[in-house]
This record gives sequence, structure tokens and C-alpha cells, in this order.
Amino acid sequence: MSALIEEFVAKREACIADARAIVDAAERQHRSLTTSEDERFAQLLADADTYRSQAEKFQGFRDQADAAGNFYAQLGHRSGPGNDEISDKFREVIRSNSREPIEVRDTSRRTISQPGIELRALSTSTATLRPTNMYRTIVESMTETSAVLRAGATLLTTDDGGPLVVPRSTGFSTAAIVAEGGAIGLSDPTLGSVTLGSYKYGVLVQVSYELLQDTSVDLAAYLGRETGTAIGIALGNHLINGTGTGQPRGVILDATVGVTGPTGTATTLGAQGTAGQGADLLNNLVGSVAEPYATSRASAFLLRNASLTLVRNLKTTQGDLVGPQYIATSPSPFYVDPNVPAMAANAKSVLYGDWSRYFVRFQNGIRFERSDDYAFNTDQVTFRALLRADGALIDTSAVKWFANSAT
Repeated sequence: MSALIEEFVAKREACIADARAIVDAAERQHRSLTTSEDERFAQLLADADTYRSQAEKFQGFRDQADAAGNFYAQLGHRSGPGNDEISDKFREVIRSNSREPIEVRDTSRRTISQPGIELRALSTSTATLRPTNMYRTIVESMTETSAVLRAGATLLTTDDGGPLVVPRSTGFSTAAIVAEGGAIGLSDPTLGSVTLGSYKYGVLVQVSYELLQDTSVDLAAYLGRETGTAIGIALGNHLINGTGTGQPRGVILDATVGVTGPTGTATTLGAQGTAGQGADLLNNLVGSVAEPYATSRASAFLLRNASLTLVRNLKTTQGDLVGPQYIATSPSPFYVDPNVPAMAANAKSVLYGDWSRYFVRFQNGIRFERSDDYAFNTDQVTFRALLRADGALIDTSAVKWFANSAT
């Protein structure tokens, strides 16, 4: 708290203390406030309110300034090393010929109460450039290539990669009216668990010595983008289609059927002018999940771009486009991901639900290692980036899929 804010708080407390003293004196003498006391009392309360307002205004300004200067703090994370610090560390390692691994770590913990990854639109003009966190750069690049992360999956970070058991309830207790003197029935919830491991994802990134020696290049941002994109593509596929054997459990593996298209929708959503087809199928998919999932701030559709194009092209029998309006007015956003199956016979081509119930576990830290010998003939330094991660749908009722018809 700044000295100015402390002064406002102290003055407010002094006003409240003086006002309390006036009331206490009148109560001891068992009388009402005199005219002068009443005016003084009202003035003290007004002054106290003014000081409170000033303190809140200045504190709000300080909070906004802190948030604007530290993007990572806006996500509830503590700040990590900035890009300049990381870039200098990379260059120091290169010049000293050190083989010691470099770890870029995240100090945060994200839980179910903070689902998903929050993204904000940031200006890219040179007037607003600020240091960024390399871990955030990697995660943002991964998010851009994985719709599951973008839609609001819950991100867990842990210090080690050992098995992480996440409890879940597969059946709930039930209650009923009990007559006077009647026995209360026993109803225990059905409990289960999901174990998240840590599968290792790796990528090689090669950088020329000229680039390393050019101090004007934001080396950390470059490596962060390259690493995040490469790992995000590999991880993103497993978060949707993973088998759970030697790789994460993809959402399709544990999600359940919401809607199956009628005959004639093997590769499309059918005709908009026909009841039970077109946008009706998407509405029925939303209606297939329980209300808490549909109203969650992390509820969303996931489908590939070609499937979203079919939604955009939905037309009435008169040929009027209704798809764009449906997408624009949908209470849940649409996210595209090339890993979602294409519309085909029996394909699970559209996913919908509460994506905060899908947990993605990161072992805290991206490990970088370098080699001068791997690309010796091209005068390049090779960085090896490794991340351990896993994922699973914790609540299998939270996400459902639309299946195209067989014919």
C-alpha cells in the first residue's frame, strides 16, 4: 500500500473515531445529539466516505498499472524470468560451451476453480511492447494450436511427473421425502478416480550461430513460439484422439454420444428446412448435456474447419443463409481443430460440452538442452525442448459428441 493510500485510510479511520466519540458521549448522557453535534457527525461521515473513495480510486489505478505491466500476473501467476533474462542465459550457455540443461519454469498452480487458459487481446504496436514470460509464450503458442486448451480445459501444473490421482464422482447421492418416524434411506455416492501421468513430448529447434550472436533478436520469444507450436500440434492431437495407452486419454475416448444424425447425414448436417436436421442437430447436441455444463463459461463446440464451413452454409428452403447468424448468436463459441474427425459415416465430428472438466497436466517446466555437434556441418546449434504432459476427461458426462449417420 502506497503512502498516499495509507494517509487516506488513516484520515478515514480518524473521522470514524471522532464520529463514534460524539455518539458515545450522547449515549452516556442519555440524550439526543445537539444541532451542532448532528452537523459535525454528518460532516465526519461524509469526510470518511470521501477518503474511502479516494483510497479505492488510487488503489484501482495502481492495480491497473500493475496488470498492464505484467501480463502473467493477469492470469493469477507469479512472474517468471523475462525474455531478456532467458535470452542472455541462452547466449551465456552457448559462449561458455556449457552442457547444463536450461529449465523455463512456471510457478503457478491452476485448479478446477480456475479452469482453462485465459487469453486477452493485446496491442502489438511498438509503443506498448513489454517484457513477456517465456513459459507464457510457449503455453500461448500451444493454445493457438490446440482447441482443447483454447476452449477452457483446466490446466494443472506439478513439480514432478509422478502419477497424479484426480478423484471424480460417477454417481451422486439421492434424497427423498421421509415420513415422520420413518427410516432414512442410505444413498452413498459412487466415487472413482483418474490417474494423470506425464508423457514426454520433444522437439528439436536449430538456430544459426549468427542468430545467437545477434543481441537484437528476441531469442527466447523465437524459441518459445517454435517449441510451443511444435509441441502443441503433437499434444493437441492426443487431447482429442489419444488412446490412453502410451499417450493421453483423448476427449473422444471418454465422451458419450449426444446426438446421432438421421439417415442422409453421413457427411453433412442435412437440410436446414427439414425438422431434426441442420441447426436442429446442434441444438439437440446442446440439449443432450446437463444444464450446469451447458451454462458453464467453458462450454463450447469443437469441430474441424470444414465442418464449421458446413454450419456456415446452412440455408433455408428459399436459399437464405442462416448458418452465420446461428454461429453469431450461439451462447457457446465454436472452436476449430484439425484433429476433430471429419464428417463421414459414423464419425464423431462435432464435440460439445464443458471443457473445464477436461484436465491437462503439465510437469512444471520446459527443459532445453543444446548440442553443437548435431548440426556441425551447417554451423548451427540444436536445442532440444522437452515437456511432460497428460490429459483426461474427468467428468465423462460433461462432453458429448454428434455422430454422422451410417448412410
